[in-house]
Amino acid sequence: MARHGIFIAAFGELSEPRVAAELAAEAEAAGWDGFFVWDHLLYPPPVRELADPWVVLAAAAMVTERVLLGPLVTPLARRRPHKLARETASVDRLSGGRLVLGVGLGPNDTGEFDAERFGEEPDPRARAKLLDDGLERLLAYWDGEFEPRPVNGRIPIWVAVAWPNRRPLRRAARFQGLFPVGLPGPGALAELRSELGEGYDYVVTNPAGTPSAPWIEAGATWCLTGFGPDPTADAVRAAIAAGPG
Repeated sequence: MARHGIFIAAFGELSEPRVAAELAAEAEAAGWDGFFVWDHLLYPPPVRELADPWVVLAAAAMVTERVLLGPLVTPLARRRPHKLARETASVDRLSGGRLVLGVGLGPNDTGEFDAERFGEEPDPRARAKLLDDGLERLLAYWDGEFEPRPVNGRIPIWVAVAWPNRRPLRRAARFQGLFPVGLPGPGALAELRSELGEGYDYVVTNPAGTPSAPWIEAGATWCLTGFGPDPTADAVRAAIAAGPG
C-alpha cells in the first residue's frame, strides 16, 4: 500500500521555520504519512527567501510523532560529509528514527554550484564522484565512526534521477529508494521500476489534486503532493485538509 506525503519548498512565507513546522503537524493530524522539504541555498528569481532545510526538519521533528521526514534532495557535492553525518544523526534521533535522506547531484541552474561565488564544483561528472565518495563516508560515520549513531543504525537513502537518465539507477540499487524527477507519466515510472527491480521505495511528486491511483498502479510506494517554488501556506493547508490520495 502506497503512502502519501506533503513536499514543500521552504521559500517565501514558508521560509519561516515555525510556519513550516506547523504545516508538518497539520499534515500528521490529517493522516498524511510524510513531510519533505527542498534543499537549496539559492533559487532563481523571484525567489529570495529560503530556509535551511535542517532547521525546518528539526522544527518539524519536535511537533510530530509519526510522519517520515526528509530533504528531497540534498546535493552531497556541496556538503561536507562529516557535517551532514552530524546533521542527519541529530535530526534522526530528535525524530525518533523518522528521517530519510534524499540525495542527488543538484541542478546547475540555481546558482548553488557557482565556482566563483561559492567555490563549488560546477561539472556534473565531478559532482557524481563527490556524491559517491560522500555516500561512502556518510555510511562509515553512521556505522560507528561518529557517535551517537542514527536510531536504527543507518538512515534510509533515496537517490534522485532526472528522467530519462539511467546512470543513477546503479547508485540507487545500493540504497533504499528512487526519486525520479521530470517523469512524463506513470508509464515512465513503470519502466524505471522494471529496470531497478523490487524491494525499493519509488517516490513520485505531483501537484495537488493529481490522482495517485495511476502512479500507484505503475509502482509508486510514495506519492507526494508538491507546490513548486512559489508555495503559500494557504495552498498547502488546502491540500492537507483535502487528505491524502
